Amino acid sequence: MPYVNIKVTNEGVTRDQKAELIKGVTDLLQHVLDKDPFTTFVVIDEVELEDWGIGGLPVPEYRAQLGK
Repeated sequence: MPYVNIKVTNEGVTRDQKAELIKGVTDLLQHVLDKDPFTTFVVIDEVELEDWGIGGLPVPEYRAQLGK
């Protein structure tokens, strides 16, 4: 019974994109590990940019330093 948790920044991931991620991960686990899709759980968490850090900085500050 696989459980996969995908975390992404909250930047407009669409319902269709989430569905594609869920299907893709489920299919991958079935293909590689022969896991039953009906017992595979995929959860997508959207995280606010201020709550995600890279290089010791919140994402907005990190991106500002990169000029993005």
